Amino acid sequence: MLNPVVTVMVKAARAGGNVLLRSINKLDALNVVQKDRMDYASEVDEDAEKVVIKELQRNYRDYGIVGEEGGKVVGKDPRRFFVIDPLDGTSNYLHGFPHYCVSIALVENGEPTDAVIFDPLRNELFTASRGAGAQLNERKIRVAERKDLGAAMIHTGFAPRERSRVSAQLKCVDALLAQAEDIRRTGSAALDLAYVACGRADAYFEAGVKAWDVAAGVLLVREAGGKACDFKGAATGRMDGTGPETRGLVAGNLKVCDAVQKVIVNSGYAAAFDLKKE
Repeated sequence: MLNPVVTVMVKAARAGGNVLLRSINKLDALNVVQKDRMDYASEVDEDAEKVVIKELQRNYRDYGIVGEEGGKVVGKDPRRFFVIDPLDGTSNYLHGFPHYCVSIALVENGEPTDAVIFDPLRNELFTASRGAGAQLNERKIRVAERKDLGAAMIHTGFAPRERSRVSAQLKCVDALLAQAEDIRRTGSAALDLAYVACGRADAYFEAGVKAWDVAAGVLLVREAGGKACDFKGAATGRMDGTGPETRGLVAGNLKVCDAVQKVIVNSGYAAAFDLKKE
């Protein structure tokens, strides 16, 4: 049984998902804006976020909002924020590639306490609450039990804002492929983390992700028995808009997460973030 705030978050995520589905057959008519180099948003992102916020505020008007499209709004309760990505996988969506989701986390004092990730195309609903485990369509999920990198499937991403470090990332990928079965790049950080939580992927790593990309997914992984940390093995940082603007993230079960994180360090990729970005 879902707790009350997750029930509201689920309703909001489904409402946002419906907005995405209604527009999927008219992509050519969408108004698309370039937010940054190789980073795009559309009117669908904005419309979905408005619907999500409306549903959340029906019951939790005092909570703040951190949204990819709407920025940060502090509510009467300064400890709690809904962190929203109304369309995680915008590039996939705009290309008609069927892999994207709505991601919502409730963050208290910088840490995610409740999470919902909804894939409207597959009607897959991932939910988690701190201390209560993680579920996929109301069935309990756990991270995979793989003990090392051998035969591991690892997900990653190539964030547009991190292309200046792509050489270091490719060296890391090269080192991982010498040990792991394969590496996937799906285009949705939230779904990557959800897939780690349910055992479809063994690990995930990416740099340049923002709080709304990963807040819900991090909680899912942790509640499914896994681990999430930064590239040097430290805590992931606050996720209420006061932490790092972007961050590196590694997630997986305890053993595989540690193994991937070690490769990131040994390959020199982690050290690339100690240098001034060009």
